[in-house]
Amino acid sequence: MKNTNYDFRHESFQDSNTIVDLISSLQQGLSKGQLTFSDGDNTITLKPTGLLYLTIEACADSELNVLDIRVTWQENRSERLNKPFSVSTDE
Repeated sequence: MKNTNYDFRHESFQDSNTIVDLISSLQQGLSKGQLTFSDGDNTITLKPTGLLYLTIEACADSELNVLDIRVTWQENRSERLNKPFSVSTDE
């Protein structure tokens, strides 16, 4: 079943070897220009192109350690950036 609002979220406990495999799959998908995520209930396919924005955050706490990796991009951004632009002073 495809999620109609194009949101996908999966949360689960995994061992570090499984996470390494998932990160490897992300690497391959980014290299090919297509990432498909599925958890049995929902599926989403992303096609990252052009320049991607990377954010990495790490936090070490006595109770909780966090590593966040975020990659963002805008669809058809190059098309929007190449549109003609003008400024008028119609007086």
